[in-house]
Formats: sequence, structure tokens, C-alpha cells
Amino acid sequence: MLKELKAFLMRGNIVDLAVAVIIGGAFGAIVTSLVEDIVTPLIGMVIGQPDFSGIMLGSIAIGKFINAIINFLIVGTSLFVIIKGLEKAQSTLKKEERIEEDVLGPTEVELLADIKALLERQQG
Repeated sequence: MLKELKAFLMRGNIVDLAVAVIIGGAFGAIVTSLVEDIVTPLIGMVIGQPDFSGIMLGSIAIGKFINAIINFLIVGTSLFVIIKGLEKAQSTLKKEERIEEDVLGPTEVELLADIKALLERQQG
């Protein structure tokens, strides 16, 4: 039973899931800080305090709902900008890796394949 537990806990997808949850929580803290500490104060400086919680439609607190929608849009936009920035950085790194590969020239396997092709042409 202990071996089965160890095998279960060490399966690749469970470890990957645990890492994803931890990284997701840390990334969530970054996005939350970006929204609460940077974006929302900037919006507040431009249009005043962005708080609609006082708006009521009879006994329905529609202002809180509006706040939730605005918060969702701010978080979604901030996340989009962060992800686009990360994708751009990854693209730049991949381009640099490809340039390094081109500078290094062909690999041994590629050279051997070229030699083999030349020999086959000479014999055939």
C-alpha cells in the first residue's frame, strides 16, 4: 500500500499539477498586485475613485456587481498584457537560440548525411 501511495504521488501529472497550482498562486499574486497597486490607482487619478458600490436599484446592490465587472475587465486586460509580454520575451529568446545554432554550423549527423549523399551520387 505504501508503494502504491508513493507511485500515485510521484506520477508525473500529479507533480505537474502541484507545480502549476503553486506557480498559478504566485502569478495570481503578481496580477492582483498589478491591478490593486498600479492600475486601479492610475484609474483613480484619471477619473476619481472607481467605486460604484453605493449604486442601488431598489434593494439590489447593482453597484457591487458593476465593481466586479470592472475589476474583471481590469484583471483580464492586465493578464493579457503580461502574457503578451512573456510571449514576446520567449520569442526573442528562441530567435537568439536559432541564431546561435546557425552560427555553430551543421551537426555531425548533418555532415555525415551530406557525405553519405555525395558518396551515393558518385556510386550511382
